[in-house]
Amino acid sequence: MLDSLVTSKTRVKLLLKFFAHSNSGYLRSLAKEFDESTNSVRVELNRLTDAGLLLAEDEGKTKVYRANHSHPFFSEIKGMVSKFLGLDELMEKIVKRMGNVEKAIIVGDYAQGVDSGTIDLILVGQDLDLEYLDFIVNKTFEKINRKVRVQVLEILPSDTAGILVYGK
Repeated sequence: MLDSLVTSKTRVKLLLKFFAHSNSGYLRSLAKEFDESTNSVRVELNRLTDAGLLLAEDEGKTKVYRANHSHPFFSEIKGMVSKFLGLDELMEKIVKRMGNVEKAIIVGDYAQGVDSGTIDLILVGQDLDLEYLDFIVNKTFEKINRKVRVQVLEILPSDTAGILVYGK
């Protein structure tokens, strides 16, 4: 859906990265995360920055990008991204009822901006209500017509790449 509105796959990945949660990133890390050339990522970062959707700030020698929360379309784009991911209601319910959820990260195809029909999600926390999680996953499929695969971990491996949708 989002990829039919936005023709650049790299731009879709950047919108998902920055508008799914308050993420930030710099050119080389984004290129590595998306498995894209730094040039294609740079072009899209410049376009989104010129449009005012992203802010670029210098941190030492590195330019760090993040979503511009004061842009007039910030809420609308964030809403579109959440609906694209189908996780707005799911995350709200999980966080309220699951217990001590520290982080939720989308990995796999959706993290790359590809709508494969399956959302892979990693939940990091302790003493989570797995019975309730199964119930929510089934309800989510009924509502958004997408399969949700959830992996529950107590500690997030340092090499995990994805889009942080809850936590820090």
